[in-house]
Amino acid sequence: MVIRRRARRFLIPLMLYSISAGVAAYFVHHAHSGARGIEARQKYESQVAELSRELESLKTQRTDWERRIALLRSDQIDRDLLEERARVMLGRVHKNDLVIITGP
Repeated sequence: MVIRRRARRFLIPLMLYSISAGVAAYFVHHAHSGARGIEARQKYESQVAELSRELESLKTQRTDWERRIALLRSDQIDRDLLEERARVMLGRVHKNDLVIITGP
């Protein structure tokens, strides 16, 4: 009877500590590697940085195209730009242009 009482006195707190440690380990594990954990957040932050860089490059391309379109739409058309577009559309070259023919 005394041994049983001592065993209970020892085992009950041990089991409670074990259960609480298991629950805490479960939450810590999911806080680190869960769907909304630290690893997922780092992955999302790297995706955000990559998409931000892509957005900036697309913005610069858009402003470049808007500037070129504005040159074509203005009252006085930029002659160099007009000549360049005509050459590209007609497939012609100027007599002073250097043409490099690559393979087939």
